[in-house]
Parts: sequence; structure tokens; C-alpha cells
Amino acid sequence: MAKGNNSKLKLSYLTRIMLEKTDDEHGLTLPQILEELERYGVTAERKSIYADFEDMTEKLGIEIIKEKVGRETYYHVGAREFEVAEIKLLIDAIQSSKFITEKKSNELIKKVKGLVSRYQAAQLQRQVYVHGRIKTMNESIYYNVDTLHAAIAKNSKIKFQYCNWYTNKELVPLHNGDFFTVSPWALTWDDENYYLVAFDEYSQSMKHYRVDKMVKISILDERRNGKELFEEFDTAAYSTVNFGMFHGDVNKVHISFPNYMVGVFIDRFGKDISIYPAEGKDRSRIAVDVAVSKQFFGWIASLGRWVKIEGPEEVVSQMKEFADKLAAVYQE
Repeated sequence: MAKGNNSKLKLSYLTRIMLEKTDDEHGLTLPQILEELERYGVTAERKSIYADFEDMTEKLGIEIIKEKVGRETYYHVGAREFEVAEIKLLIDAIQSSKFITEKKSNELIKKVKGLVSRYQAAQLQRQVYVHGRIKTMNESIYYNVDTLHAAIAKNSKIKFQYCNWYTNKELVPLHNGDFFTVSPWALTWDDENYYLVAFDEYSQSMKHYRVDKMVKISILDERRNGKELFEEFDTAAYSTVNFGMFHGDVNKVHISFPNYMVGVFIDRFGKDISIYPAEGKDRSRIAVDVAVSKQFFGWIASLGRWVKIEGPEEVVSQMKEFADKLAAVYQE
């Protein structure tokens, strides 16, 4: 590449060099900076570099710090928009998200690491473990979310096919491939899955759909319905009440448990729950709204014999039936 051909791009290349190759612990001398620019086919005078540093600080918000170390003078990027600790949090979130495929996770992590210097990125490399994690197999979810956000912003209905997994590990559309038409209102993330909360005109109610099971989504030229119902809808409370986002009749359920397990119930229902003394030594009870379902009973069973549903009686009876059927499986 002939020297000087890219002089108009000098500031852009200089910015890239400083962001990629310098940080609080690593700097470049002026001769090293000029050498790096030459790799891009750019020649420059020392004075012009000083002027570029001022432009980077004042116009681009990238602070360049000058430090004297012995006889050498080094220059490096100061505070960045994201600290290394913040980048680690972003990478952890990407890694732990089941709804992001392994391929997309690796792509996103590569982009996020571009927000720090190559030296800082090397520190992050040791914590990048995506292979083998439980990840969704539906690569299109990344784009589904974008389409759903666009539909919500346009105040438009959508149509889509809703699928389920089968033993051949393929998503198969339900109801012979018929399309669902709904009014999308919100996206929520629960139990490591993305859900669309939408108004269904047929049932005149709010329903939820797992985004990774939605295919062939298209935005319609029809305005959404269900605004009044959604304005009264508490998305956070909905996620708390519906275990695993499975529907059920909502009941005020009374549960008793040992005091040492209170954290389990605060984690599930939040710090606003009221906790009262219960019969027995060192025991407490709560009364919470729950969509009663097999998933709820399974959760109660997983907490062990010391956790008990106290009421209402119909829910107690359903729990007994659930436990009896479960026990019968292992008695056959």
C-alpha cells in the first residue's frame, strides 16, 4: 500500500489504533504510533498527531492521556465507555442466555470484546465458555425479537405459525400450520426464555408465546387491539404468578415452610410478600397469587416434605392428587 494514500482516513485509523492497542496499563510512544499508521498506508507529522489527539478528546469523547516513563513519553486511551468489569457482566449474560444460540453467542461476544483493548480482551478470553451450554436451536429468534419490537413500535398486529419440538429435534407447526393473528404488546424474559405477551381476539384475553417457537412472523397492516386490557396488565406480576409461564386458574395460595427457606420464596415472589408465623417451631407462612398448574405443584414438590400448601382446600386436594399420581409411577 503506497504511503499517504489513506491520509484522509488518518483520524479514523489513529482512533482504531489507540482503542485497540492502548489502555491504562499499555501505551504507545509517538514513533510507535507513526509506525502503526504506516501499516495503514498513512504518513503523518508529529504535530498533526497532537492535533488529532485533541480532536479525539473534544469531538469523539475519547480521552488521550500522556504519561512520562523514564525518558519515554507514552500515550494511551483513558476512561472508556465500558469498564472491563462491565464487559465481563455482558459476556456472562450472553453466555447464560439459553435463548441465544451458540453461534450467535460467539458473534456477540466477539463484538463486545471490541469495546476494550486487545490486552483487556485477552483477559476476558479465559472466561468465554459457550460450547456445550444448553442453547436454543432456533437461530431465527435473534431476528424474531427485532421483528416483534418493530410491530409493537408500529402499533400493528402480527401473524405467525406456532410450533412445538418433536422427537426428531425439529420444530413442527401446531394446528396443521394454521397462522395465529394477535396484537403484540410486550416482550418479557422469564426462566431464561423470551416470551411475547399479546392480545388474542378470539379469547379476548392476554396470552403469551415463546419467541423461539414462533416462525414465519409477519407484520400486518392492521392496528393492534387490546390496549385497555394491556394498560391494566402487570407483566412482572404475570411472570411471577405463572410458573414456567404455564397457564392455570389464579388462586390465593397459602404455603407454610421452615424459616430458613424464606429466601426461596422471596426469590420467587419478591420482597413485598407478607410473611406470618405458622404452626410449628421456626415456621412461617405466606399467601400469594398463583396460577395453579402441574408446574406449580412440581415446584412445591421439589422443595421437599417440609414445605406444605395449607389452602385453599381445592388446591390442597389437587396437590394430593398430583403427589399420588407421581408416587404411583415409581410403585409400578
